[in-house]
Amino acid sequence: MDLIRLRNGVADPFQEFETLQEEINRLFDLTRLPGPQGIFESPFSPAVDIIENQEAFEVYCDMPGIEIKDIEISIAGSVLTIKGERKPVAARNGKHTYREETREGRFQQTLKLPLPVDAGKVDAVLKDGVLRLVLPKHEELKPRQIAVTAK
Repeated sequence: MDLIRLRNGVADPFQEFETLQEEINRLFDLTRLPGPQGIFESPFSPAVDIIENQEAFEVYCDMPGIEIKDIEISIAGSVLTIKGERKPVAARNGKHTYREETREGRFQQTLKLPLPVDAGKVDAVLKDGVLRLVLPKHEELKPRQIAVTAK
């Protein structure tokens, strides 16, 4: 194995140090860490799953540690907006934190659904840290079976 790389045909013993420095820089590249990157981005966004069936869209949104009073849901046509806030855990006050991976702060998740929904019939339940929304499709947009008869 060649320990000294060649640069322009000449042995360069410092090339390995440059390679090591590049690897260390890549390891500590803070731009890759999750977090706000722009003025409109939140410190975190809960994970969201959207499932469609014949009658409705079901939305599952992970919200552990978020209270019902800190959640806002709005619908305009086929655009669903979920806003909320995860507040700091009070038990941490005055204690040394060894490791902290949970995110705190306000978030907003805006999702475009393939079809408009009936906002008057939405069902929202927060259970075991998961927000479940059932968004019924408008009656006129639901697929209909048409019976064919012989005459």
